[in-house]
Amino acid sequence: MKILYHHRTRSRDGQDVHITAMIRALRGLGHEVIVVAPGGPGATGAVDFGAESGTVAKLKRFCPRFVYELMELAYAVIVYWRLRSAILAHRPDVLYERYNLFLPAGVWAKRRFRLPMLLEVNSPLYEERAASAGVALGWLARWSQRFCWRGADCVLPVTEALARHVERYGVDRARIVVIPNGIDPGQFRDCIDRIEAKRRLGLDGRLVLGFTGFVRDWHGLDKVIELLASAAPPEGPAPHLLVVGDGPARANLESQARAAGIADRITFTGVVPHERIADHIAAFDVALQPASVEYASPLKLFEYMALGRAIVAPAQPNIIEILTDGHDGVLFDPRETHALANAIARLCGDPDLRLRIGEAARKTIHDRRMTWHDNAMRVVELATALQVKPGSGEPVATAISAPIETRAGATGGALQR
Repeated sequence: MKILYHHRTRSRDGQDVHITAMIRALRGLGHEVIVVAPGGPGATGAVDFGAESGTVAKLKRFCPRFVYELMELAYAVIVYWRLRSAILAHRPDVLYERYNLFLPAGVWAKRRFRLPMLLEVNSPLYEERAASAGVALGWLARWSQRFCWRGADCVLPVTEALARHVERYGVDRARIVVIPNGIDPGQFRDCIDRIEAKRRLGLDGRLVLGFTGFVRDWHGLDKVIELLASAAPPEGPAPHLLVVGDGPARANLESQARAAGIADRITFTGVVPHERIADHIAAFDVALQPASVEYASPLKLFEYMALGRAIVAPAQPNIIEILTDGHDGVLFDPRETHALANAIARLCGDPDLRLRIGEAARKTIHDRRMTWHDNAMRVVELATALQVKPGSGEPVATAISAPIETRAGATGGALQR
């Protein structure tokens, strides 16, 4: 199969991990993947992991918001001609696009060339941007989101929670297939053991509470620092917070730790290339997901699971789709003030529970096929099922295989695909 893979991502972060992993997995299955992306056929344009394209950052900083948004939409015209050229040159069987705001070019190309289209959706970008940076042309942003979601033959949100949001835009549930994020087991197969990982980081003899990712205030790591500062001295190893990453919340967290007199019990590694993440997670005794956006499928969660780490995470629908409390994770009620601290303390005080939870999490990855390879197989199955009605030129889904065993909400269940 020839797959035309389109995205507009230039930042090197979790988005890049997802894009690169999916392209590699699709090619690993023997399919030809033609990439249309900023800066040419490569995955992204930025150099350093964790960085954003310098050009994009400057435009966001200096342009009035409405001007930047109009430039985004104008860029879609350029993208359309790039897609058109790729379609005419390669004659792909399907268009696979990673959704972005103000980017209707994929749907334009799909309609012009009657090309089956799969649209991967990782977040409701209009609502997300409106709540954070703000949106000047809200009516246009909402139109573009609706146009893209309704225009694709199959929409692939990463969680059931996000699928329900897509439905609210008028997309038929029959055209929505939930495909969570995943991991590449090969990156986690030969990493160093826990003792060696701690030794390399200067954390010998510590009980490591670990977090990976871009650190923001809403992640809730301040509550972990409060726990370290207020908890009674443990009988065993002293808990130590290891943050593998960087971000805007780092300075405040370091200041909080100094004020509490526990600066020596917190380590920030700074940005770590993704290929080295596994050797840092290997040092974790307790892996932290203190908070999560309600519609997200956190990449870190799958990486923690693949390495068999005992996970603490909030008991909210998108997390419950992945983890079961007391089986492969310890989940807490994010509405309760001390629930996170209690969950961490429970794991810190019970080595056997940490081992059991971690091993069950590793097994869940295998049992529920939470890998990029399996995700690529699902994408190919869907692309294959999109056939063209004789004489109409309109692609339709003609065959969908058995359900994926994915929890849907707190009561369990299966997501249909």
